[in-house]
Amino acid sequence: MQTDNRFLDDLAKVASGALGSVSGVKHEVEMRVQQQLERLLGRMNLVSRDEFEAMKAVAQAAREAQIRLEARVLSLEARLAGAATSPAPASQESDSEPR
Repeated sequence: MQTDNRFLDDLAKVASGALGSVSGVKHEVEMRVQQQLERLLGRMNLVSRDEFEAMKAVAQAAREAQIRLEARVLSLEARLAGAATSPAPASQESDSEPR
């Protein structure tokens, strides 16, 4: 019976050593995969979330400014078209005469 206990003790030691090794290998594989992914992402020239959000805000502000300017141009064109079709008042004609 004593030999069976010693055999089981040795078997338990080998099993726990193997589990420790497997755990170490798992950690090593995870670290290598993480390093490879970081290297791959570094080569892809990606931007950070902060940079993306900043550029998104700049683009949104530019789009809003463009919309305002388009409305202003349309308004000015409408005023210019209205002024071109209506006869000019006498006071404006006298101002535009050469001196």
